[in-house]
Amino acid sequence: MRREPNTKLVDLFALTGWSKGELARLVNRRAAAMGHPQLATDTSRVRRWLEDGERPRDPVPRVLAALFTERLGRVVTSEDLGLTGRPRHNAQVVQEDLPWSTERTVTALTEFTGMDLMLNRHGFAGSGFALVAGPALVANFDRWLSPGPGVPNPRDPHDPYDPHAAYDPHNPRDPQGPYDPHDPRDRHNPLGPSADPVSYGLADAGPIGAEEVTALENAVTVFRAWDADRGGGLQRKAVIGQLNEVGNLLTYPNPLPVTRRLWNVAADLAALAGWMSHDVGLDPTAQNYFVIAAHAAREAGDLPRAAEALSRAARQLVHLERPADALALIELAQRTAGERAGATTLAMFHTVQAWAQAALGRAADCRRALGRAEAEFGRSRPEEDPDWVSFFDSADLHGMQALVYRTLAEVDPTAAGRAQEHAQRALELRALGHERAKTFDLISLASACLLDGRPDRGAHHARQAVRAAGEVSSTRTWDRLEALRKLTDRYRDVPEVRDLRQELADGP
Repeated sequence: MRREPNTKLVDLFALTGWSKGELARLVNRRAAAMGHPQLATDTSRVRRWLEDGERPRDPVPRVLAALFTERLGRVVTSEDLGLTGRPRHNAQVVQEDLPWSTERTVTALTEFTGMDLMLNRHGFAGSGFALVAGPALVANFDRWLSPGPGVPNPRDPHDPYDPHAAYDPHNPRDPQGPYDPHDPRDRHNPLGPSADPVSYGLADAGPIGAEEVTALENAVTVFRAWDADRGGGLQRKAVIGQLNEVGNLLTYPNPLPVTRRLWNVAADLAALAGWMSHDVGLDPTAQNYFVIAAHAAREAGDLPRAAEALSRAARQLVHLERPADALALIELAQRTAGERAGATTLAMFHTVQAWAQAALGRAADCRRALGRAEAEFGRSRPEEDPDWVSFFDSADLHGMQALVYRTLAEVDPTAAGRAQEHAQRALELRALGHERAKTFDLISLASACLLDGRPDRGAHHARQAVRAAGEVSSTRTWDRLEALRKLTDRYRDVPEVRDLRQELADGP
């Protein structure tokens, strides 16, 4: 049978500058340091990996992932190297081959976080692989979220077992049923009927109780507060470390209620890791975390949570000036959440949709989406909202409206006044501990003033924004300030603006 090259490995190998013999020596040295002194890789073996698509056995994929991560200064997993799963050629990084199995989700979670942590330890700040966008991203997710043949309908009352239903301890008909964690054939085993615990490497994993899961859930709340207050740069490593540990806990066959809660924690931490990564400019890394978050939420049976992760990826794409891709992704998020999403979640989705429409210059569609956001938010009941959407309060609604109208004002000057109104209201409503959001509100306000022909007021608020940006660890704030700087070009002769331009030029 004719073999084909491993194009993923070939492409990345070319970037390293190594020779085949050099890579072989590095593999042997690293494997010995990891406790595998018997490994004896040579040049011909490396050639077969590259040219024949030969798949080396463990621990070689992990060794190669560590070596490529260090060399390239960006997260590289064994899947990125084409060394896991079935052969795939010229494929993208994380988003392909959907749906993922539970085992693959755990592997992606633990390996990606492990490589990211190693990157942190060595002081790299690489941006990783290129973003996946356009039809490839949306089509893959759409296929993943659509039930395939033989998949039970989770809403079917005649199906005695719903693997994705949210666990309700007060429901006497909850389908969790009897569970034997030592029987891998048990269909209630969260690792699946064919799971082999040994294959998960459970040396460090063990059973976990409800109190420990509660502690992890409380940690998520703390991490969110840190992020909102000071940006993603300060605590990103701590969040990723906690996510890695949760991934390790998920390799143990705990009872189903515990496992579902762990998957929820994993989804929350992955979404937060993605948001923090986006906040500091590691956008391809962020996208991978958003994908992992969506898969983890699906494992927990929480499709609205999966959709919220997609909405974060959509916001990221608007920020990166890919509004058409963002619009397709947020529309998929809305379809995914469906009737299960609460009013607050739907309102938040509509604001992201409006931002994408504004970036595309579609004023009428933008305003309609904002109208739907206001209507949904008007019927929201915060006491019934899940924790992961609690950030979207009145202040955030006005903040998003300010951002949307400020974006729209570049093609429709009449929107500038509305942007200023909403930005001022957002600033009035912001609670303590939301310094990054306040910074964005100030940037929206300053930009809207400049677009409205008020350079003196724009310069005043922009200087406030510069000072506020200096107090948070967020690359995104400086991206927005750079966009604001471009708006000052037409007012470069105004004294207040001249001084502001110098401050902006000095940067972070």
